[in-house]
Amino acid sequence: MPFVTTADGSRIHYKDWGEGRAVVLSHGWPLDADSWEAQQLLLAGHGYRAIAHDRRGHGRSEQPWHGNEMDTYADDLATLLDTLDLRDVTLVGFSTGGGEVVRYIGRHGTARVAQLVLVSAVPPFMLLTDDNPGGVPGAVFDSIRAGSLADRSQLYRDLADGPFFGNNRPGASVSQGVRDAFWAQGLRAGHRAAYECVAAFSATDFRGDLDAVDVPTLVIHGDDDQVVPFEVGGKASAARVKGAELVVYPGAPHGITDTHKEQLGADLLRFLNSF
Repeated sequence: MPFVTTADGSRIHYKDWGEGRAVVLSHGWPLDADSWEAQQLLLAGHGYRAIAHDRRGHGRSEQPWHGNEMDTYADDLATLLDTLDLRDVTLVGFSTGGGEVVRYIGRHGTARVAQLVLVSAVPPFMLLTDDNPGGVPGAVFDSIRAGSLADRSQLYRDLADGPFFGNNRPGASVSQGVRDAFWAQGLRAGHRAAYECVAAFSATDFRGDLDAVDVPTLVIHGDDDQVVPFEVGGKASAARVKGAELVVYPGAPHGITDTHKEQLGADLLRFLNSF
């Protein structure tokens, strides 16, 4: 399996499919690169080089004790782009991965980046604070951390069976296979990495990073997202990035990479082909 080695010696696994202009996909919590397989297969089949990596502590990447926060995640992504010498890249971030890609731009600029796509992404800032009155109360994330410590496996079952894919909504029918894949990927992540990543995606302020975005940007978000509420995430991010295109999926949940994969694939190809 291919790996790149980061500044602190951690090995980061990546999947590299197809040939052409590079699209680099950053996954959500507590998942790994396998969560992008539908999109990788589609993009590679349409003339793009689709690359997805396992974030440190997740999937097949190494599980160092330190570095489970956004600055290091972004620097690890920079190592991937630099090692593979990728240029004119489209960065695509889902959920936590959306934070990773905008923090990359905030720290490393857009010299290698041609386009940005945020899918159900956590920026600009999820946490309720005095200067972010529309955010999510900290007790919500405290509950996730408590669930992780008490019974991590059951926490992932509950998320997959309920809010992540919207399977708790009337008439929803998300396959057992999709839900099991979420659970299995979550348990591949290291316990400390997954626990600390809750703070990384919830308490990191990405507003300054979004202000640094100077490339064409597509924001995609479901308006029934129970994990990253639309008003907190996609709507606010699109308003902050000059010229960003906002595409709203009516009634869609958080995990649209699975539940709306055909629609998402079409939107990705349309945006990519516009470059």
